[in-house]
Amino acid sequence: MKTLLRPALTLFALLTVLTGVVYPLAVTGIGQLLFPQAANGSIVMVNGKAVGSALIGQQFSSPGYFWGRASATGPQPYNAAASSGSNLGPLNPALTDAVQARITALKAADPGNEQPVPIDLVTASASGLDPDISLAAADYQVTRVARNRGLAVGQVQSLIHQHAIHSWLGFLGEPHVNVLELNLALDTVHAAQFK
Repeated sequence: MKTLLRPALTLFALLTVLTGVVYPLAVTGIGQLLFPQAANGSIVMVNGKAVGSALIGQQFSSPGYFWGRASATGPQPYNAAASSGSNLGPLNPALTDAVQARITALKAADPGNEQPVPIDLVTASASGLDPDISLAAADYQVTRVARNRGLAVGQVQSLIHQHAIHSWLGFLGEPHVNVLELNLALDTVHAAQFK
C-alpha cells in the first residue's frame, strides 16, 4: 500500500503546484504583458474614475440614454457574479410575457416610433451581461434619445456611426455598438452643447 500511496501523493502535490500555482501565474503574467487592458477587466475610466467595464452591460433607464439588451441575471440586472440566461424556451408564456412587457415599455418611451422593435432590445443574451446592441437597436432609439437630450437626430446618428464596431475582416460577426461607450459620448456632446 505504501508503494502505491507515495507516488500518488507525490504526483498529486506536483500537479497541484503546476496547475494551481505555476499555470495561473504564467497565464496572468502573459495576459498582463500582452493584453493589459483586457486582463484588468476593460475598465472604462472618465476623469480618473471607473464608470464601468466595456465587457459588462449596465442598466440605463433614463429616456435620454440608449438602452442595452435585457439582462436575465439576478438579483439585479447585469450581475456579473450571476451570469446566465433565463433558460426560458420559445414556447414558455413567461418569456412571451417578458418580451411583450419590454415592447410595451419601448413603445411607451417613444410613442411615435413605428419601426419594428429589434429583437436584441427585447431578449436577453445567453450571459445576461451583453454590453452591446446591434446598429438596428441603436437606430431604433435615435429619436427618443435626441428628443430627450435636445439634440438633432443627425447628431445622435453620427455618434452611433462613430462608435460602431464593424464585422471583423468584413464578414465575421454583426456590426454593433457598445452601449456604455455610446452613452458616455452622448454625455460629452450634450455637455459641450450647453456650455
